[in-house]
Amino acid sequence: MLQRHSMHYSPEDLYVGAIENTPNCSTVTAEQNIWSKFMLMILLQGSQRFVIDGVPFHLDAGRETDNTPLVFMLNVAKPSTLRFVHESQVPLRKVMIAAPTPWLKRLVETQSDASTPALRRFFSEHLARFSFAPGRSILQQAEKIMHPPPVLEGELNALYLRAQALDIMWQSCLTMIAEGSPEPQTPCLMSLRTGERIKDFILANLDTDLTIERIAHEAGASPSTVQRNFKEQFGTTIFEFVRQKRLETAYAALVNDGLPIAQAAHLAGYNNVSSFTTAFRKTYGMTPKQVRA
Repeated sequence: MLQRHSMHYSPEDLYVGAIENTPNCSTVTAEQNIWSKFMLMILLQGSQRFVIDGVPFHLDAGRETDNTPLVFMLNVAKPSTLRFVHESQVPLRKVMIAAPTPWLKRLVETQSDASTPALRRFFSEHLARFSFAPGRSILQQAEKIMHPPPVLEGELNALYLRAQALDIMWQSCLTMIAEGSPEPQTPCLMSLRTGERIKDFILANLDTDLTIERIAHEAGASPSTVQRNFKEQFGTTIFEFVRQKRLETAYAALVNDGLPIAQAAHLAGYNNVSSFTTAFRKTYGMTPKQVRA
């Protein structure tokens, strides 16, 4: 007999999915059984009603012209029953991420008790929930899940989706730690939140002149402090992060819009097409011309 508690869970067990332009995520209204899992939903548009073990849930992100996206996290700590309630006719736009509870609990247990009380409480309670308004970074990653690069197929596409999902989960858990703890934020948590704000600022201003002085002014800290904290938090320098994100923007423009290579180079911040091509090939393993073809 299979012992579920002895199974070795890993990030490969992640479920990552998206729904767009349909009012319901399921046509089934009858009660159904679901396994224990951690659920994370990014609702970009529309509303959902569902009932788990007799507990009703109602999420509403509004209509396309007046939407307020939200991130909703739910811990289904044991096998449960689920029933959808279909009421809204507003087309849904949402990303759904689900992960095995044992895998996430094991990750939390590797952290010190003092640093993650909010996470420990969350994963110890059946149907514990947490929601917040997503920042630009999470919204952009949600859109990447909804519309992955068309050139990716099979395992490469699955790897791409898992990478976005894991980053969203990390950012969401970080938000829970910072907002869900009853204690005042420690300097460490405050610097983490500042790092996320800097990241969102960079992503919102990729098409402008992003000097370290301007970024530091936004963060309210010295350039050296901002650069050091960013490297510690994200494992890369601000310069490299900006370069990578601009290359991603150029990649998307080449694939989706057929942008001329010279314009893509300018979009990525390169004045020289040859330098752009070299950096592009080093990052993606192919030239801009091959991607645009």
